[in-house]
Amino acid sequence: MKRLYCLLLMLLVLARIYAGTPIKILAIGNSFSEDAVEQNLHELAAAEGIETVIGNMYIPGCPLELHAKNMRTDARAYRYRKIGVSGEMTQIDSMSLSKALADEDWDYISLQQASQLSGLYDSYQPYLHDLIAYIRAHVPTKVKIVFHQTWAYAQNSIRAGYENYGKNQMKMYRAIVRASGQAMRTEPIALLIPSGTAIQNARTSSYGDTMNRDGFHLNLLYGRYTAACTWFAVLFRRKVEGNPYAPKGMTPQQVHISQQAADAAVRHPYEVTKIKL
Repeated sequence: MKRLYCLLLMLLVLARIYAGTPIKILAIGNSFSEDAVEQNLHELAAAEGIETVIGNMYIPGCPLELHAKNMRTDARAYRYRKIGVSGEMTQIDSMSLSKALADEDWDYISLQQASQLSGLYDSYQPYLHDLIAYIRAHVPTKVKIVFHQTWAYAQNSIRAGYENYGKNQMKMYRAIVRASGQAMRTEPIALLIPSGTAIQNARTSSYGDTMNRDGFHLNLLYGRYTAACTWFAVLFRRKVEGNPYAPKGMTPQQVHISQQAADAAVRHPYEVTKIKL
């Protein structure tokens, strides 16, 4: 049944793409969704003739628990950035979830846990369940809920919360994989965006453990690009390898690494694939 649902979902997405209808994506997150969707994703899609509208509801370090609290109180607590079809970004401060949900006829809405809690599934609930129920009650039935699997910290990170995983990158990654997998099994989530696995894949390449700019946020160039490539491959149901877009400053080899890391993560979202570049 789930395989049939995924096939129908793919056909619906392709139908909208070929009809020239913009695909509308809303992330409810924090700085990790900022890293993933506020740059590169629009350009990757545009390079293949896909129009998009991309929104990001941002509170620094926001966990699911706070998102759920803001949902209940309709708090105007978010910075809302939206990238339109033309690629122009607009920003509204003091935005509420209810207004963001009503702002566009969204195709995809993503949720994610705060990074330090991302491998602790007990911290997800009941907040993830409640947020999904709220979204379902406030947006058209066509919307697909997606879960953003975020990444483990750099091995030498001094970020608070890393001690939850013994300050060990692979232990944190494996915990994130388990927690995101449990979310997919227990909640009505259509798609997983395995950015965490894509980043871990990229770390096996000549990039090494350089995917972060400060121990936890992504490198501004190839780190963010790798995450955006993963979102592209999942949402548009196609390989990103061969996409002609890359941000200025990336070498051809770096583009290949990031694209391969993303495609491999989509094929195997819960395990690391070595990238031999």
